Amino acid sequence: MLNLSKNTLYGLIICSIIAIPSFLLGNLFPIIGGPIIAIILGMIIAIFWRDKGNLEEGINFTSKYILQLAVVFLGFGLNLGAIVATGIQSLPIIIGTIFIALILAYIMMKILKLERNTGILIGVGSSICGGSAIAATAPVIGAKDEEVAQSISIIFFFNVVAAIIFPMLGRILGFSTLNGDAFGIFSGTAINDTSSVTAAAATWDNMWGLGSSTLDKATTVKLTRTLAIIPITLVLSYVIGKKDNNNGDNNRDNEGNESEGFSLKRAFPTFVAFFILASIITTIAVALGVDSNLFIPMKELSKFLIVMAMLAIGLNSDIVKIVKTGGKPLLIGGTCWISITILSLILQHLLGIW
Repeated sequence: MLNLSKNTLYGLIICSIIAIPSFLLGNLFPIIGGPIIAIILGMIIAIFWRDKGNLEEGINFTSKYILQLAVVFLGFGLNLGAIVATGIQSLPIIIGTIFIALILAYIMMKILKLERNTGILIGVGSSICGGSAIAATAPVIGAKDEEVAQSISIIFFFNVVAAIIFPMLGRILGFSTLNGDAFGIFSGTAINDTSSVTAAAATWDNMWGLGSSTLDKATTVKLTRTLAIIPITLVLSYVIGKKDNNNGDNNRDNEGNESEGFSLKRAFPTFVAFFILASIITTIAVALGVDSNLFIPMKELSKFLIVMAMLAIGLNSDIVKIVKTGGKPLLIGGTCWISITILSLILQHLLGIW
């Protein structure tokens, strides 16, 4: 990765330049977010810019390796100690919603005969943490750029709907307006993307003058869900690698390279190991008294790198094909979203939180 060709560097530079306005617009409109803006912008540009010539090498590099690097830096935003201490209350709900979403996604993928990778990406995106989970899973399963773009677009749609209607739904259902714990857990478990979780929780705080109590609770729950990236990616890489090896499949990644079936490297991807290491470093450093604000630049870098990667994925995607084949993925995404919402409410009620 260090010995980059000129073509790769030029492609990286182009992606980073085009990603800047997407990143800034994402900060300006957090309910949409930089990644989805970047994907849409990339797909629009791709309509008019079909022959990318020598730059294609750098664009492919960005969509694959910069995406993995973004996941590594994402680990610096996870203080495992704080998450375990404050997120334990929501753990049964998190486990339950993740389980139901993954099972439903798998069943519907089989019934609708949807491509494996798309079904997996929608399942992990719905159940864990939206775009970040998709970003971590895509390299593990060798997903194509169009599969990633379609999955993130579907997850984004339901995130926006949730961010808009959940505060009203919370009022109708009678969530406590004296503190933000109940709604914070609800939004943190039933909405998967950070920007949409933040939008819904902040709206509830503003509605009832709760300061940032709902937002703090929702963010903690969301970070606790993010930890599920680790076991999910490891299990997927092992299972899929073993299955491909047993079946003698020759799946290809988005660069056209054949997969080699099961291997230790595929079962425990390097970037996932570094993601775990980054989380451990953050946890130990904060425990030793290091100011957690020190890690904010790395968290922001992770966000920008994800925007860069999504831009590259958009450039490699055919928007017409994605729209034409979007019916089945949309149905799976909607089913997962509704089931997570209902189960979150049921479990909260049974646990006496709501």
